[in-house]
Amino acid sequence: MSRTRGVELVSRPQGWPTHDDFRLTETELPDLGPGEVRVRNTHISVDPYMRGRMNDVKSYIPPFGLNEVMTGGAIGEVVESRSEDLAPGDLVVHMLGWRDVAQAPAARFRRVQPVAGVSPSAYLGVLGTTGLTAYVGLLDIAEFEPGDTVFVSGAAGAVGSIVGQIARLKGAARVIGSAGSPEKVRLLTERYGYDAAFDYKEGDVTGQLAKSAPDGIDVYFDNVGGDHLEAAIASFNDFGRAALCGAISQYNATEPTPAPRNLALAIGKQLTLRGFTLGHHLHRTPDFEAEMGGWLSEGRVAHDETVVEGIDNAVEAFLSMMRGGNVGKMLVRVS
Repeated sequence: MSRTRGVELVSRPQGWPTHDDFRLTETELPDLGPGEVRVRNTHISVDPYMRGRMNDVKSYIPPFGLNEVMTGGAIGEVVESRSEDLAPGDLVVHMLGWRDVAQAPAARFRRVQPVAGVSPSAYLGVLGTTGLTAYVGLLDIAEFEPGDTVFVSGAAGAVGSIVGQIARLKGAARVIGSAGSPEKVRLLTERYGYDAAFDYKEGDVTGQLAKSAPDGIDVYFDNVGGDHLEAAIASFNDFGRAALCGAISQYNATEPTPAPRNLALAIGKQLTLRGFTLGHHLHRTPDFEAEMGGWLSEGRVAHDETVVEGIDNAVEAFLSMMRGGNVGKMLVRVS
């Protein structure tokens, strides 16, 4: 535990990232200072938003520095401590991921309690920022109401798979999802409780959505952007609300994307299209943890993980996730 291996960004990708944009490094850790802890990570999270941080542009979160170990969500066990707040054996979550051992002041780690029957890695997914994003986006940003018809893009991903289930538990009239393969479409209806789903790779997203929602939609949770947002605008009923969470269809684009081309419809339909980032809504964490914890303990929420073994394969896990190679949350098991 005196050395750490981590993944650095060495060049800013143009279009799709490649393995050449990263490198694995190993460094010696200094002795612990007062108030510091050392944590052996068990899992790290790879997420779509990280692609944006690889660009040197101003955004809601600073870009990754070149030749520095990248950061991101992780969970692990305290193995050494010089803090009164954390002790060896404590389970903690933090944002110092993309490395196997993290060392920092104790204030940068948050202790969590294991949940019976649930893998601790769930704190990076359904019990963590992934689940909280789904919860806040649907309930607070899109102002979901019982009886709404809800459309979720990227519905088989980490966030999307939770959004649809929360909508169902909260009394949605109909829940519709898009995904990128026939297998994922079946997963949406057979495991996650979606009423209807379609494969966007078959084309005509607007037409497929209209067929799945003949009476229109009231809420759209957007993880994709582009043609999916255009389709949602076309299908919205009056006073429809969209929570704009992500735009994965555009993250690797080298040219501006044309869609949505029908934004003028938002005027007559009196739509609300609202983007959000989670940092402004962390006060909702207690409500979310209490409600989601109850649903999980009652077996009312299904959640899946795609787990890649080893810090050496973290880059491949990220690239696979960007290509849609995950079901549910994509994680790297470090140790």
